[in-house]
Amino acid sequence: MMSRSQQLFERAQQYIPGGVNSPVRAFRSVGGTPRFFAVGTGARVTDADGRSYLDYVGSWGPLILGHAHPAVIAAVQQAAANGLSFGAPTESEVEMAELLCSLLPSLEMVRLVSSGTEATMSAIRLARGFTGRDLLIKFEGCYHGHSDSLLVKAGSGLLTLGNPSSGGVPADVARHTLVLDYNDSGQLEAAFAEHGAAIAAVIVEAVAGNMNLIAPRSGFLQTMRELCSRHGAVLIFDEVMTGFRVGPRGAQGLYDMTPDLTTLGKVIGGGMPVGAFGGRREIMASIAPLGPVYQAGTLSGNPVAVAAGLATLKLLQADGFYDALAQGARSLTEGLVAVARKHGVPFSAQSIGGMFGLYFRAQCPQTYAEVMESDQPAFRRFFHAMLDTGHYFAPSAFEAGFVSAAHSTADIAATVAAADAVFSNW
Repeated sequence: MMSRSQQLFERAQQYIPGGVNSPVRAFRSVGGTPRFFAVGTGARVTDADGRSYLDYVGSWGPLILGHAHPAVIAAVQQAAANGLSFGAPTESEVEMAELLCSLLPSLEMVRLVSSGTEATMSAIRLARGFTGRDLLIKFEGCYHGHSDSLLVKAGSGLLTLGNPSSGGVPADVARHTLVLDYNDSGQLEAAFAEHGAAIAAVIVEAVAGNMNLIAPRSGFLQTMRELCSRHGAVLIFDEVMTGFRVGPRGAQGLYDMTPDLTTLGKVIGGGMPVGAFGGRREIMASIAPLGPVYQAGTLSGNPVAVAAGLATLKLLQADGFYDALAQGARSLTEGLVAVARKHGVPFSAQSIGGMFGLYFRAQCPQTYAEVMESDQPAFRRFFHAMLDTGHYFAPSAFEAGFVSAAHSTADIAATVAAADAVFSNW
């Protein structure tokens, strides 16, 4: 007999390309049938068949408080009762802008949008408009949304311009993007030596989370900051995933960095679609209606979504919140490494704040090439074995995972115990 998730997936494939509205949900990289979820409460989700799972995806990061936190739900309900959308200014969006600027010192002005993709797309347009330059630097393995300039892979050799990594991206657009190796300061220096006067911006995930979790090497971000300042390029930190996830001031606070522009999403929506980009006042003044760089959105600053984000951000300010979150992630990764080692399984893991990475290789990777060396069949085996025991990890070897404040010590111990049993039969 087919499960309810299987039935829903078959129906979905008739009307939705691949049966999903975002590709990784299709389970193509791990095989099998994606779980269709019906309910989320705290650290758990329940699928359409009534099976409960400890959730380490958390809607890909925003549910830092866990699913359906009572204060967030109450804020959403109150805002919805006053109207779902106005397409006009509201007091709550002013409060959100003030709060974001107070929490991140690099933000002098901020513009709200509806998604992380929209935030990064707009930040790049703004950087190009502000500098009057076209060339963008990004890094292999870093994902910044699905706008044309960013769906670009590395060229055939060092310092060659990028090639489209998606159908529908014109080669003429891709040629304005230079793709370098993450964590390679030497490549950055060479790129600026050759193209410095043409570089509008460098965009980076200060902590990479879209090729699994990769931490920046010592000096990498500092070299980037110095080169951008020297050559008049705009440094954009993509903190859509890391913002308020790895610490109270995001990755820029963790590494004591000041980008020119920052993009945000995930946590600032508290489970609803909100994004933002902001930074230096002189750059932000180039955005319409103050300046010539156009950006608009009917649902930008939507009052219901902003209510969820405000409620979330305020709760994150509690004393000890981030210490407890980071301890939960450390307990998970250290526990998994210990049981893998006990059974002789080549495995490593690390965490930064509430984010973590799992790798089927002896040491944690530092580059995209090292990530690609991980044992992907082993990950698929682990993923399905853990799913069968009621633990939901990201259905891809190339995605970071997330611990929430709702994950208890007992929850994490149960996950480690389940992994111990899985590895004992490896």
